[in-house]
Amino acid sequence: MSIDFGPERWEETKDNYRKWWAGELERPLLHFVMPGGNPDRPEPALPSKSFTVFYDLSVSADEIVDRWDYDLCCQRFLGDSFPAVFPNFGPGVGAEFLGCGLEIDEPGETVWFHPKEDASLDEMRIAYTEDSLWFKRIADIKAAAGRRWQGEVQIGMTDLGGAVDILSSFRPSEKLLLDLYDSPERVKELTWQIHDAWLRYYEQFDRLLKPTNPGYSCWATIFSCEPHYMLQCDFAYMIGPDMFEEFVLPELAAVCKKLPNCMYHLDGPGQIPHLDSLLSIPELKGIQWVPGAGNPDCAHWPEVYGKIRKAGKLIQAFGGPEVLDALNEQLGTLKGVQLWGWGGAENEAATVECIKKYSGKTGGR
Repeated sequence: MSIDFGPERWEETKDNYRKWWAGELERPLLHFVMPGGNPDRPEPALPSKSFTVFYDLSVSADEIVDRWDYDLCCQRFLGDSFPAVFPNFGPGVGAEFLGCGLEIDEPGETVWFHPKEDASLDEMRIAYTEDSLWFKRIADIKAAAGRRWQGEVQIGMTDLGGAVDILSSFRPSEKLLLDLYDSPERVKELTWQIHDAWLRYYEQFDRLLKPTNPGYSCWATIFSCEPHYMLQCDFAYMIGPDMFEEFVLPELAAVCKKLPNCMYHLDGPGQIPHLDSLLSIPELKGIQWVPGAGNPDCAHWPEVYGKIRKAGKLIQAFGGPEVLDALNEQLGTLKGVQLWGWGGAENEAATVECIKKYSGKTGGR
C-alpha cells in the first residue's frame, strides 16, 4: 500500500493553504498525524532516526528515502495534515556550509556547530561555496526524494538557520555579544555576507526540488505554494530591543521581502521583548510561538496571541484540542491559526471531535 494521501487531498491542501496565507480561510488549519497506516510491505532494516545527519555516510540517499517512505505509509493524515519529510542536519546547518565544523551528538539527540579556528572578527571570511560535505549530502537526499515521490510527498527545506545565529556559530555567543559593542559595523558586514550566501543556498535547494515538489515547507510543517521559511534568531534571547532592531531586524525584513511567506520562530519568553519589532515588518506573515521548556503551554499566553492577532498576522501554535479551545476563547475566532497538533491513538477520539468541531471535516479527514 502506498502513502494514504492522493491527488485530490493534495489539491484540497493547496487550496486551503492558499486561502490561509491570504487571510481568506474562515477556519483554522489543523495538522494532526496519527499512527495506524498500513505499509503492506516489510519494514526496512535501516532504523528511523530523528536527525538525518545521524545516518553514516555509507548509508545511501535512496536507503534513507525508503525508510522515510515506510514511515509515511505507517501514518494517517488527519485534518489538514499532509505527508512531509524534513532533512534534519541540525538547526543552523548553513554555518557548516560556510566553514564551521559539525559535531554529531547522537546520544544527546543534537548537533553542534563550532568554529574550526579561533579567527578574529577582522580575519573572518564568509563566502558562498558548494564544497561542503553536508551540503552535497543534503542535495543528494533531496534529489533522491524527488525521484522517489514525484510530488506525492512534500520535501521540506533543511534548517539553514538565521544569519545572526550562523554568525554566532563562528563567534561563540559571548564573543559576539562583545563584538556588538566593539565592532558593530563589522558585525553588520558579516551578517549581510551570510544573508547573501543563505539566499543562494535556499535558491539552490529550491531549484533542485521545484520540478516535482508540491510546494514549500520546513521543519515547522506549514505548507505554502510560494517560497516559505520559518525565520529565527535564537541569539536575540541575549540582547535587548534596541540591539535587535539594529543588528537583527533589517536582515529579517530583507528575507521577508525576498520570500513571500515567511514566519518567525518566537522561542521562549526572552524573545517577547522583540515581538513589537517583528510585527512591524509588513512582509512578515506570521509568528510561531513556542513557550519553551518549563513554561506554561501554548494555551496560556493570551497577551502574546492577542498582540499577534491585533497586528493582523497569522499564528502557529502547538498542542492538542485543549490549546485550540483556549485560543478560540481568547481570540474569539480561530481564523488565521494553524495548530501543529500532538496526539496519538490513546486520544484519537478527542482529536477527531476537535477536527470536526473546528474544521467541519468528518472522520478526521
